[in-house]
Formats: sequence, structure tokens, C-alpha cells
Amino acid sequence: MITIREDGRVLEVTVQHEVLRVEPWGPDSVRVRAGQHTILDDVPGALVPPKPTDVTVTTEEREGRLVNGGLTAIVEIAESDTGDSALLRFVRTCSGEELLAEERAHFWWPGARLFSATGNGYARLEQRFAAYEGERLYGLGQHTHGRLDQKGLVLDLVQRNAEVSIPFLLSSRGYGFLWNLPAVGRVELAENGTRWVADSARQIDYWVTAAATPAGILSRYADATGHAPMLPEWAAGFWQSKLRYRTQEELLAVAREHKRRGLPLSVIVTDFFHWTHLGDWRFDPAEWPDPDAMIAELDELGVKLMVSVWPSVSPLSENYPHLLNEGLLAGTEQGVPFHAPWKDKGFDTKLPVAFYDPTNPAAREFLWRTVKRNYYDKGVRVWWLDACEPEIQPGHPQNLRFHAGPGSEVFNLYPMAHARAFAEGLHGEGDDEVVLLCRSAWAGSQRYGAALWSGDIPATWESLRAQVRAGLNVALSGIPWWTTDIGGFHGGDPGSPEYRELMVRWFQYGVFCPLFRLHGYRDPRTPFGPEMEGGPNEVWSYGEEAYELIANCLRLRERLRPYLMTQLRAAHEQGLPPLRPVFLQFPADARAWEVDDEFLLGPDILVAPVLAPGATAREVYLPAGAEWVDAWTGTTHGGGETVSVPVVREHIPVFLRAGADVRLR
Repeated sequence: MITIREDGRVLEVTVQHEVLRVEPWGPDSVRVRAGQHTILDDVPGALVPPKPTDVTVTTEEREGRLVNGGLTAIVEIAESDTGDSALLRFVRTCSGEELLAEERAHFWWPGARLFSATGNGYARLEQRFAAYEGERLYGLGQHTHGRLDQKGLVLDLVQRNAEVSIPFLLSSRGYGFLWNLPAVGRVELAENGTRWVADSARQIDYWVTAAATPAGILSRYADATGHAPMLPEWAAGFWQSKLRYRTQEELLAVAREHKRRGLPLSVIVTDFFHWTHLGDWRFDPAEWPDPDAMIAELDELGVKLMVSVWPSVSPLSENYPHLLNEGLLAGTEQGVPFHAPWKDKGFDTKLPVAFYDPTNPAAREFLWRTVKRNYYDKGVRVWWLDACEPEIQPGHPQNLRFHAGPGSEVFNLYPMAHARAFAEGLHGEGDDEVVLLCRSAWAGSQRYGAALWSGDIPATWESLRAQVRAGLNVALSGIPWWTTDIGGFHGGDPGSPEYRELMVRWFQYGVFCPLFRLHGYRDPRTPFGPEMEGGPNEVWSYGEEAYELIANCLRLRERLRPYLMTQLRAAHEQGLPPLRPVFLQFPADARAWEVDDEFLLGPDILVAPVLAPGATAREVYLPAGAEWVDAWTGTTHGGGETVSVPVVREHIPVFLRAGADVRLR
């Protein structure tokens, strides 16, 4: 049975026990939900209330249509050997061209959707769609597989260090798709079909949009899940960090040296173990005796202090009893609420720690009150939300229980809810500058000021190559603020000529990323625990030759900042990321959809990182539709051609769109 509801704006289809609901959700977009017996409104998701749009809904005996601008959703009750089932397809309104269609798994059973009961109203859910020859698929968060086009891959929908699950994809066929479920599961992007799986949830929920260009798709997605705020101007500068500055004086000495050398510096970082106990969320006075004075001096130097705030809570923490007794910790389906081992201060061995539950409004409010008292009131305004997947060991999210629901159903929501705690807290203070460096994110995290970095990655050339593709897929997942640990996180000998080459090339790439940040756990490395700090990781730690090249990168970044801020304004207002795959700007160029080792910063700067040691030349594809000027030589080239560029140590190949008002030299 197909019915029209809500004043002619919604299609609802009932076949046996399944209810399918199709409704407009923003311009050129629809939301689809499917459940057993009924549609639930209390299932967590990423979508924000939509802007009203004019729609047309019509039905015939076994078919219904919902027309919303450029997208038409068509539902048909189809016959099979085992009875009727509902199938949806999505077409361009103007041409009838099929963009995406649900597909039965088998002519007999099951259909496009499968509900395999797991008990108490929950089920393992499957949603199937047709595959299309030549289709390319992008987005889906951040992964370490090193590919831009993710067609043909199977990806787990779960949060892990350096593996960030954002279930939004952009198709070369002209649609965007959001799997609007934070449940643990997977997506299979196979040649014979696409399948989305939730291991345990109550109903299927997805969103589809269409636009004439990839940029239009991203704009619609930002409308649907929330726009990023405007990045403060200071945050576009250089961020200095190492594994850990152990004391207040050590950190201040680095900031003072930057200023003595005349080097730009915007942010410096107090990393983990600066606290008394994990979950106290305050400075250890033995190592940070006067944070007020430290922050005041940094302010005079024009430097912001970023403080690492973990969601973990040691049983030794002064906050643990209150969080436990008030039910503000993430619980477990079985056993006590401990989820990872940790070597806390005062103990020579690891002990189990808990996590606060950011899906609980009361827990978010308690965390912010504590953070405000111990950090914000002292002048801290930049926050590092490390290990916010959360970092559970072993990785058994199905054993967790949250205020929002069972871990299997809502686990992927955690990093977004954690960022929300800080965004709401800051807004409550009347502070509209929200900058949160996060190790994980989910769909919609951008609306809370989440800046993603690529996690604890290796310090290798292979890792650098993977970052280029990872960053572009993050940009296509709706997160415009992104960075890496320049030089990689795990390893790197500051005295090694080979590693110094990698560090310089990584800096030359990092200059053109939305955020520009040095971090890493350099050699010599020490065992994990409160005494660890790692080797030196300042810009002058890599020898005089590398230092001059790195210092030039810092100065180049300063020249780029006005242009970059313009691109960040476009991210805030239009949902267009600063970091762009070539096809995002030149979708009519078929070759641009294949390029995965270069990128655009905004519309006018084409960057081709050096991704191998000892390189002497670099091939660069210049997209059709513009002329391109070599930023270093001034030579002009036509678009639609590949050029071979000599590689020099001073910089990586960069081209400017002819006529662009950009200053690099």
C-alpha cells in the first residue's frame, strides 16, 4: 500500500511488516527510512532539520513519486516468488537519468533490505543498491588504504585510530549518499552491487542528494548535516608540537626561541600526561606550577596554547566517583565500566580506565564545567580532543552501553558527541571561536568546529603518499579542517639525512593543507608511561640545511594566509573544502577524476607534492578549462596536458591558475 502523508509531502509504503518512508530533506534531497511495523523518530543520526522545499508527490496503484527539485524518488511495489517488496530508485528530474537504484539481493529472497532479528527490537540490517560500470566513489571519511577512488573496497564502519568512519560518499554519477546510522557495520562497494550493513540497529536510515556538480553535492550535504564555523584567522598559522613537553619552562623555551629567530608561530601544544591523573582534566602543579603566567606570556608572544583533553577517566581520578555514581560513564553490557589499559601517574603498571559518556547531556555539562574551571578560566582557547574514537582496547564496541543506546547501534557517534560538549560549552560562555583538533569524527562533526588530523601514522614515504588521498577524501566527507602530523607520528631520526629529506618534503606539502601542524614521536623513543617525551621535534631539530628549507615553508604559509582565509570562508558559507581533488573544480575534465597524487588549494593553486626520495622530476597533470602558470618559474602552460617538472630541494611543483591573484613569492 502506497500512501501520501503530511499534507502531500511524504510517501509512505507498507508491504507486509515493512514500512518505508520517503520525505524531502533539503533542496534536491530526500531522506529514506525503513523499519519493521513503524518508523522511529528517536534513532540518533547526523541530519539537522531541513529547509522547506516545494515538492510534488503522486501515486498510482503500485508506484509513487516524490519530486524535490532536481531529484525524483520513485518507489515501486514489485512482485517476486515470495510476495511483494518495495524498491526505490532515484533519477534526475530534468532527464529521467538513473542516479542510484535499490536492488534485490536475489530474485526470491531477500529484497533490497534485510532485517535479521538479533532480539529486543534490534536487527542486523542490510541495504543493497545496484553497481554501475565506470562509477567512482569518494569520501567515506579517512582511511589508511592509500586510495582516492574507493570503488571495489570493503570498509568497516567503526572508529579506530587513523581510521575515521564518516558514512558519506560522493559518486561520479552525480549524487551524494549518507548512511545516516552511527551503528558499527561495513560498506561493500563491489562490482556486482553496493551493500551497507549495520550489525545491530532498529531501522534503516539514509539520505540522497543530487546536483549538477560535485561542489553542489557538497553544498547540499553541508546544509543537511551542518556547516563548519568560520576558522579564526590565528588558526591558519603554524602549530608547533612534539610528543610531549614535560614542563611549563620547556614549552615556554620553545615559544621564546621561535620568536628569537623571527619564525611565525600561532599555536603550541601541551600534550598528554600534563595532568595529575587521567580524567582530572587539570594541570599537574609539579610540572606546570603557574599556567596563568605561562598563558599570559604566550599571549604576549602572539601564541595560543592548545591543551590535550582525553575522554578517558582513571579510577585514580578525583572525578571518577562522581562520574560513576551519577551514571555519566560509558557502561558495559557485561562487567565493570572499564574499556582500556593505561599507565597512570604513580603506578608502574597499567590499570583499566573508563570513558565519560558524551551522548549524555549531563556528562557533557560536567566535563565542560571541569574544563572551564581548570583550563578555560586560565586562558586556554584551543582544544586537542585526542583518542576520541574512543580508544577502546580491546576493540569491542558491542560491549559498550551509552545514554544514546547500545554500543553496536551508536558507537560511531562518540567523537561527534565529544566535540559537541566543547562547542556547547564555549557557546555558553559567549565564545564563538571553536577549534577542536580531533582524532576521529562522524557525519556532522564539522558543525561543532571539529578539525580532523590523520592519527598516529608512520614516518615513511608510503605514509606521506597515503595522506594526500586521505586528506582529499576527508574534504569530500564534509570536514573542511584537516591536517597531518608533519613528518609522521611513529618514528623518525632527526639526525638521519634520509629522514630529513622526508621531513622537508612533508613540510612543503603541509604548507598547502588547511591546518599547518608539526607533531611526532621522534627517536630516541622511550617506553610508554608518564615519563615519556620522545626526541626533539622543533623546526631547528633537523640540521641547518633542512632548517632553512623548513623556515621558508613557515614564511610561505604566512603569505598564503589571506588566500587560505578566503577559502575557509567558502567552506563556512558554501560547504566547499579548501583542500580539493582536481575533479571538484574541473568536473567536466574526465582525466581530472583519475588524478589522485595532486590537489587544489581553493580554485587557483594546484599542488603536486614530492612523494618519493631522491626525485629529480615530477609529472603534473594540468586540468583542462584553464591555463596554468608555474609558480616558481612563471612559465605558462595550457590545460588538459601533463608536464614534466624538474624537482628541486627548495620547493615542490605548484601551479597557479592564469590570472589568479595569489602571492607565493
